[in-house]
Amino acid sequence: MTNAPKSNRNAGRTAIACAGFAAGMLGLAFASVPLYDAFCKATGYGGTPRQGPVPTAVAAKPGDAMLVRFDTNVAPGLGWKFRAESRGVDANLGETQTVFFHVKNTGPTATTGVATFNVQPELMGGYFVKVECFCFKEQTLQPGESLDVPVVFYIDPAVRADQNTADLSEMTLSYTYFASKNGQPVTAALDRGKAPGRGNF
Repeated sequence: MTNAPKSNRNAGRTAIACAGFAAGMLGLAFASVPLYDAFCKATGYGGTPRQGPVPTAVAAKPGDAMLVRFDTNVAPGLGWKFRAESRGVDANLGETQTVFFHVKNTGPTATTGVATFNVQPELMGGYFVKVECFCFKEQTLQPGESLDVPVVFYIDPAVRADQNTADLSEMTLSYTYFASKNGQPVTAALDRGKAPGRGNF
């Protein structure tokens, strides 16, 4: 009988520990998505361009440049036209570049869209650094309304120190505009096996 209070205390401690563990796991589950997103942006994992400030001191060979091509697409269900001001630019390593993209609502009603992005080859994700970008920012356009949005970026000269990317001479920055709902791209059309349409005028 004298062991009953002690057993109850042990059971109580075990219950509290289990509850704390469950709460911790739940917190990690909610945090995993933003943490993974932050990891990808910081490292360029999976072709996700890094995000960072304008470089202050960059060691790059004079004239060392890489051709950056631009690919623009509009997913089914969004009546927009979307194109870059040029098909590509020769970007000197370590120097910031500003490129404008033009988007226009060609539909009869106001619609909201959001752009996603990626780079190819994926290995360039760790060296392509976005300083400013319109991606993941909702845009609502009235019928016939158009908008010019900028992308500011640079290519980290460290790309030449990586044996996997040292000899690359070009890369592609790809954007796709989706219809947006509550700040998230609506991808139902893609889930049914439909590919995004070309966004060029």
